[in-house]
Amino acid sequence: MTLALFDFDGTITTDDSLIKFIRFVVGDAKFAIGMVALSPMLIAYKLKFIPNYKAKQTMLGYFFKGMIEEKFKQVAKEYSLNHIDSILRPKAMEKIAWHKEQGHKVVIVSASIECWLKPWCDKHGLDLIATKLEIKNGIVTGKFLSKNCYGIEKANRVKERYSLDDYDHSYAYGDSHGDKELLELVDEGFYKPFRVRSNSNLK
Repeated sequence: MTLALFDFDGTITTDDSLIKFIRFVVGDAKFAIGMVALSPMLIAYKLKFIPNYKAKQTMLGYFFKGMIEEKFKQVAKEYSLNHIDSILRPKAMEKIAWHKEQGHKVVIVSASIECWLKPWCDKHGLDLIATKLEIKNGIVTGKFLSKNCYGIEKANRVKERYSLDDYDHSYAYGDSHGDKELLELVDEGFYKPFRVRSNSNLK
């Protein structure tokens, strides 16, 4: 058996699905206002004063805290099925299709939120490991239910779900520092493989 692990944002997509999802739900005007309000936090994140998970959780909390679960899941599904396809990299989808044709198990391993990735993954027959958003009493809290699936957490979550010893060979595809441990986990790790002049095998 063979295992193929794909980061999502930037690797499979040309854009950040988190930002696209927020704009889809709240609209450009509210998004712009929110980004101004969040600018001190975003600057602190860029300067590495606060970690990735805290910045993302703060952003999600600002825009979605208090939203009713049913509404949130409805807009997440609509975004997933009707809008994600517009930001995909053709070469990435070709590679996913190739792995599936070979009978390989293909898994998306993403720091993005499970709610808006799972419908798309289900449509394409892909497994998913992602960050889970906390919902209590039918209301979005804006906090994470799981650890942010980024960096070492990506490798940890893969090892929790799959026994790599069960696979004869493994691949991983990523595009950022947050994919480093994922790429090192497998037999063949590719960094920014679906961009022009950026096909690098890390093994």
